[in-house]
Amino acid sequence: MSSFSLYVDKGTWLHKLHPYTKLLYILVAIVIPIIGGNLYFFLITIGISLGLLICGRTLRRALPLVAFSFTLIAVIFLVQGLFYHDNETVLFQLWKLTFYKEGVLYATRIGGNILNMLLSFAVFVLCTSPQELVEELEKSGFSPKFGYIINSVFQIIPQMMKSKNTIMDAQRSRGMETEGSVMVRVKAFFPMISPVVMSSLVNTRERAIALEVRGFGRKNPKSYLSERTKYVGDRIAVLVLIMILAAVIAWRVVTCL
Repeated sequence: MSSFSLYVDKGTWLHKLHPYTKLLYILVAIVIPIIGGNLYFFLITIGISLGLLICGRTLRRALPLVAFSFTLIAVIFLVQGLFYHDNETVLFQLWKLTFYKEGVLYATRIGGNILNMLLSFAVFVLCTSPQELVEELEKSGFSPKFGYIINSVFQIIPQMMKSKNTIMDAQRSRGMETEGSVMVRVKAFFPMISPVVMSSLVNTRERAIALEVRGFGRKNPKSYLSERTKYVGDRIAVLVLIMILAAVIAWRVVTCL
């Protein structure tokens, strides 16, 4: 069976880090702005995530996530800036729309959370091999079923995108218009839903058969094709992340005294 994922091995130091180290980064990146309680922490963590994506040479693959998040954030700014229940101070007016300071600040915090979480998860997803993650989880004592679920989550979107592209090519070969105005795209989208869903169900059945053939349900201890060598960057990264988290906690405690 073919394997699809968002991960592409670029051979950078970020790709060589242990999956658990990158999971720790997600935790630290999300927790720091919450503990810090200041909008500047969002800028710091978002900037670090963008820097890591550049170091991992995966920033271009993360741009669709950023574009999607900005669309969502724009809607949040519009709704909260106009209708937030604590709105009192007028910030600016745009035509007949009045935006309030309290709503814009609240929307900024929500938008910062969304963008921060998306980029930190992008660092993990784009720079971590699903197979390596599953192997490390199983070695740590997690159930193979749990590992299979995690692997499926990583692969379901790329597989559906591949099925969609194949079906779209088939529709074009039959003379169906799939490009043009919005209405043309909408008309081409609905006939595509059923084949994509059916192909996903077929792929699920094939995957289940393949797992049974490979002895997925057996209780015997498993052997692994390769053992992961220790990377010196893991200890350094973990130490730096823990120190940063401790520093933010200490700063918050001191400022609250």
